[in-house]
Amino acid sequence: MLTLHDYLPSQNGWKVRVLLGLLDIAYDSRLVSIFEGESRTDAFLALNPAGAVPVLQLEDGSAIAESNAILTYLAEGTPFLPSDRYRRAKIMQWLFFEQYNVEPVIGSLRFWTLTGRLERNQDMVAGKREAGARTLAALNRSLGDAPFLIGDDFTIADIAVYAYAHRAEDCGFSLTGYPAFAAWTGRVRDAIGSGHPVHPYSIDPHSGA
Repeated sequence: MLTLHDYLPSQNGWKVRVLLGLLDIAYDSRLVSIFEGESRTDAFLALNPAGAVPVLQLEDGSAIAESNAILTYLAEGTPFLPSDRYRRAKIMQWLFFEQYNVEPVIGSLRFWTLTGRLERNQDMVAGKREAGARTLAALNRSLGDAPFLIGDDFTIADIAVYAYAHRAEDCGFSLTGYPAFAAWTGRVRDAIGSGHPVHPYSIDPHSGA
């Protein structure tokens, strides 16, 4: 059976949990206490030298790190990752966009805001907010004429981008100026369905939330 090394408040982990659920794939969950240093142990670094969750461990013991790489692995041969060369390239475009423009910007601001770390990172906040507004504007433009990021089909691109982007209000962004983006978040929420809660950092007593 697959094993997911996870941290529940992580939206990167959430992405993987969502796809595993949509594909009805059984897996074991091993929670990693990141604030207690469990992701920096020798055992965990052997799975992911970067020391970050999530990590998907396969039945033979080999491991895949980076949430979007895990999504790609799991989605192979399913409608969530079409075989058409162009459409696959467009999915990769959005997976890279998410890791350059969504997770390090909205994800970081959200993490700082919800765990009481905003003040200590104050010198970076203004730049992150400007970048976050540009990111939401780019998504709003891209979604003006299509229901999902690569057209009519719901794919791992939508899961990946939605994970942190739809939590933008957690760190002070208003979605009223991005109507196409806001409408897309509703469609993605409906496509994902219930049963995939977003866990607050406050569930972890070590988070400082």
